[in-house]
Amino acid sequence: MTSADIIIIGGGIAGMSAAYFLAQKGKKVIVLEREDQPGYHSTGRSAALYSETYGPKIIRKMSTASRSFFLAPPDGFTDHPILTPRGMLIVAMPGEETKLDELLTEGRANGADVQALTPDQIGALIPIIDTRQFIGGALEPAAMDIDVHALHWGFIRQFKKMNGDIVTRAHVDKMEKTGDNWVITTYRNDQFTAPVVINAAGAWVDEIASTANVAPLGITPKRRTAVMVDLPAGINAEKWPMTATIDEGLYFKPDAGRLLVSPADATPTTPQDIQPEELDVAITIDRLVTMTSLNVGRPGESWAGLRSFFADGDPVSGFDPAQTGFYWLAGQGGYGIQTAPAMGEFAACMICGEDVPGHMKKLGITQEALSPTRPGLAAKTIEPDS
Repeated sequence: MTSADIIIIGGGIAGMSAAYFLAQKGKKVIVLEREDQPGYHSTGRSAALYSETYGPKIIRKMSTASRSFFLAPPDGFTDHPILTPRGMLIVAMPGEETKLDELLTEGRANGADVQALTPDQIGALIPIIDTRQFIGGALEPAAMDIDVHALHWGFIRQFKKMNGDIVTRAHVDKMEKTGDNWVITTYRNDQFTAPVVINAAGAWVDEIASTANVAPLGITPKRRTAVMVDLPAGINAEKWPMTATIDEGLYFKPDAGRLLVSPADATPTTPQDIQPEELDVAITIDRLVTMTSLNVGRPGESWAGLRSFFADGDPVSGFDPAQTGFYWLAGQGGYGIQTAPAMGEFAACMICGEDVPGHMKKLGITQEALSPTRPGLAAKTIEPDS
């Protein structure tokens, strides 16, 4: 039996960021990861971009709250910059004027540099776009590509330096409450105990909750597809921003001389080692060809990842109301990378009985916004496919 102050189930970006900040507070933390290495399912398949204008309102606030960490990480955190210049362009079609105005207004209110663009300005920036389809756009020049490996493994290395322990191939088999402590047994019959368990298992959080006899919150894993596309000779996309439609129906970004393209699909599924579907790849290419002047003959390699959501689309970070010492940290969807520093710090403060950090309070981030008991969280979700 190995004991700790806190056991975290899941070694992805959510679990490791929380582990890092808890270790900084002097807590003895053990991370249990079911795979051979941390970050296999979602963290390792992310085309991450740091943007303060992309995603639901609480995500945008958490992204802003993470800015200072990304720009000036602690000494020794990584040998390479976490962020590199990219930019983010969001384009809107007729009928989406209100959405575009809200995006511009809210982004500026959070302190982001967001510029309104005309269709002609969009065409000058991204020559392949069919500007006749759009009424305008919002450019966030300061949006950055995120080095996911540098961020994730920065948390891991620093956590280990603070005597944190990561146990891989630790698939949870049983969880039970004995007195004030949780006792976790893995499939290999290793046992771990702590008064606090953080459920950061991504798409599997409801399964972990059921194992602990805790009522599930209704998370829905959703498939997200990505496809690589070659560009015609003579087109240099290196300095193009990531470009997305405001309805999140398509996005693309330069990647090593090619385009990484996604239909921003969110197809409900079951927790699994997800693979791309041929139909989704075809939809991706169709939307790209419709939106641009490109003719795509044969797409390149494709893959899929899991983005997990609760019914209202916002993440959860808080103690379960019915089971002492069981903490939910899940539902970041596809925004877990860009919000990781703030989400990790927030969780560490809540678990240690502290207040919301001051820099988050200034942005209007509250415990209630991320609570597992907030209204609307338990709304009926879409049934996943088989």
